[in-house]
Amino acid sequence: MRKQQGTKYQAVLFDLDGTLLDTVQDLAESVNAVLSRLGFPEHDIEAYKYFVGDGVEELARRALPEGRRDQATLAKSIAAIREEYSRRWANNTRPYEGIPELLDALTAGNVRMAILSNKPDDSTKATVARLLPNWRFDPVVGASPSVAMKPDPGAALAIARSLNIPPDTFLYLGDTGTDMKTARAAGMYPVGALWGFRTAEELTESGARTIIRDPVQLLDLL
Repeated sequence: MRKQQGTKYQAVLFDLDGTLLDTVQDLAESVNAVLSRLGFPEHDIEAYKYFVGDGVEELARRALPEGRRDQATLAKSIAAIREEYSRRWANNTRPYEGIPELLDALTAGNVRMAILSNKPDDSTKATVARLLPNWRFDPVVGASPSVAMKPDPGAALAIARSLNIPPDTFLYLGDTGTDMKTARAAGMYPVGALWGFRTAEELTESGARTIIRDPVQLLDLL
């Protein structure tokens, strides 16, 4: 799958977890600690690759036993997960191999870079500031009461407006079907990251127009 000939991309909008950063171990350990405390079964790390991606409420809902997803248990779990993750989030989380080289190349080429995550906004900003300090992302946007979560395209379109760059000149790099749907709805070019949390099949079915196995392959689309 290739981009349309003659298209010049001016910016890249990145997902964060599973795209720029491998966050799954810290997320899994945080949620498992909460589940254990509540007397519920824990899950292996592979399961969390399918639990994450749609915000902390969905993460909690998917991790809880099917018969214990009532509102009270869900609210208690969400609060506990946030507290647990605030202590653990940087224990094992690191950029994926090849990401620093990609970001260096985009920076050298004066390609604008931004981040849109379904992780809470304060956590998103803190994570980027600490673990991706050598590159400029403007803006960095996470979930908040004023920002509809992906796959709603509103935040992606707001980012394009803030940069005064047309949406159809953005590459959107993400690792889940949610990201591909967001890119399509925003009129951006959807690129699936195969090193992340989901399969090529999910990415393709959700609208990925290109799937890459190595971060620096993104440069071939510019």
